[in-house]
Amino acid sequence: MKKAIPISLILMAASLIGFVVLQINWVLNIAQTQEQKIVSGIQQSVREAADSLGSLPSFASFRLRNQASPYPSFNLRDPMIKVNQRFTQSEVNKIIHKALANNDLKNYDIAYCISFGAVINGMPEYFTPNFNHIVQQTNTDSVYRANSVSYSFPINPQTDIGGTLIISNEWLTIIMPNITRQAWRSLIWIMIGSALLTLITITAFYLAVRTMLQQQKLNKMKNDFINNMTHEFKTPLATISLAVDALHSPKVKGNAEQSIYFSDIIKEENKKMNKHVETILQAAFMEKQELNLNTKKLHVHDIIHALVDTFALQIQDKEGEIILLLNAKNDVISGDEVHITNLINNLIDNAIKYSKPEVPPQIVITTTNTAKNLIIQIKDNGIGMSKEAVKRIFEKFYRAHTGNLHNVKGFGLGMSYVKDIITAHKGKIKVDSTLGKGSTFTVELLLATK
Repeated sequence: MKKAIPISLILMAASLIGFVVLQINWVLNIAQTQEQKIVSGIQQSVREAADSLGSLPSFASFRLRNQASPYPSFNLRDPMIKVNQRFTQSEVNKIIHKALANNDLKNYDIAYCISFGAVINGMPEYFTPNFNHIVQQTNTDSVYRANSVSYSFPINPQTDIGGTLIISNEWLTIIMPNITRQAWRSLIWIMIGSALLTLITITAFYLAVRTMLQQQKLNKMKNDFINNMTHEFKTPLATISLAVDALHSPKVKGNAEQSIYFSDIIKEENKKMNKHVETILQAAFMEKQELNLNTKKLHVHDIIHALVDTFALQIQDKEGEIILLLNAKNDVISGDEVHITNLINNLIDNAIKYSKPEVPPQIVITTTNTAKNLIIQIKDNGIGMSKEAVKRIFEKFYRAHTGNLHNVKGFGLGMSYVKDIITAHKGKIKVDSTLGKGSTFTVELLLATK
């Protein structure tokens, strides 16, 4: 299992990289093909438009534009009759754009010129406003020229019997600048679709990897939990077993005081086991969101005083102290008494458990008020936590490392329970801790409304 996950991640990463590379190559190939298609389309469009411009317009239309025509025969195919005598610029625009549309170039930017006499230095008849600027930029900018396509074709060419071109007085020239940019622009939806598909694939990969890593972490946490649970139950069971054996001893059977002593041991160890079971059940209820709060108005100061009394013997045993600075003028909240008590109990218990071995624990419990909240702060001088531990302290089953010694008992459920209870009461909790210097837990709970 340990080897399978890294191998799976490597294979998934390789397939993702391969997919992205193929997607990029596919888009680049499409763009290159699109450029070639545009070049071919421009050439075909110029031929079609030139043929159309060399065709006969209606006689009436020609007559209206040429009232004083010097050509009494009205031979409209006479090479001396120019395009601007046969067609208006509006008609020329329609002819050229129709030819472009026939070759799927309808939405591309082009410039054209119809010249009389020669292709380059002939007399212009019709041209688009941007034609001269594009020609000038093409002549001066080699990069711009390389990224533009220009094609010319004769209008109404005169040929000999063999079909060889012998004269053409007019030429149609079409230029498309920035062909690469226009090719990419025409593929915008394909690129968006490809980008979305790639993003979806990367997202799916990320979620799969995260799930696998989380599963691996949960598996480790599960194993740690089972180990801790085994240890926590093994100790009281062993103690109970020894106590039961002692009760069956002939020496103890006749000694009422000894019988009571071992019976009390069994009772105390049974309480510990019940407490462990209750902790696990509480975690299960939280997981299923089955927590039902029995809320009522509580005086938090009373709860704190009662809890401090229960921890008095532990604190005395370690020669420590609990300092109370209960400065809140209003300590009344609306909450579940059992869960609020357990919450504060867990925080004080942690402050004692994670104290330094040879340093008497000093725990300072402070309460203050804001406009709407009761602030409870529990500060200790214990071993503190690393930044990683502070980030993960409220994760279920997480336990900060305290070395190889199993000197701190528990399942890693206490702080997760604290967080869930505070969230259920619509409160907040914050942790400040420095490794080796101690920790401070700050809890905010809503004050009860009057």
